[in-house]
Amino acid sequence: MGMIDRIPLIGRNLRAAGRAVGGVLRAVRPDATRQMELDHEALRDARAQFTAEFRSAPGDAGRRSRFDQLVDALNRLPRPILAFGTIGLFVDAMVAPEAFALRMRGLALVPDPLWWLLGAIVSFYFGARELDYARRTRQITRQSPPAAPSHRAGATRADTNPALEEWVQSQDR
Repeated sequence: MGMIDRIPLIGRNLRAAGRAVGGVLRAVRPDATRQMELDHEALRDARAQFTAEFRSAPGDAGRRSRFDQLVDALNRLPRPILAFGTIGLFVDAMVAPEAFALRMRGLALVPDPLWWLLGAIVSFYFGARELDYARRTRQITRQSPPAAPSHRAGATRADTNPALEEWVQSQDR
């Protein structure tokens, strides 16, 4: 470790004190790297369970009930319905302008609180989907395990750090 290790009583005592302080710190505040590893394992396990539960492979169709399949199908409908419905409004306006105008006058009679309710439902539906996507993406990037240090086989003397090597060897003792 250096000169301090060579002093008879102080070197060993300092090393023991350092270990004790490290143990106390780990008891008070968990190791960030270990916490990241545990979070990654929990996320991996949750995804494995989710994959096993919602796998839609042909052989797994027998395990899912008709109700589960119906709910999955209904969950996929709102976006296409809104997209094709909007395009359908443009087509309807070009094909039958009088009927389109009549329907739009009917929509003008809808009270404002009902429009607010519709806006809240649509924004919560799509907002929740977007928030879920953002959380999953951020969680994946934030909780990826730290990269292992690379030990190159053909490292030259210029690539090595003698002080670092000495410290690693002292930690192994």
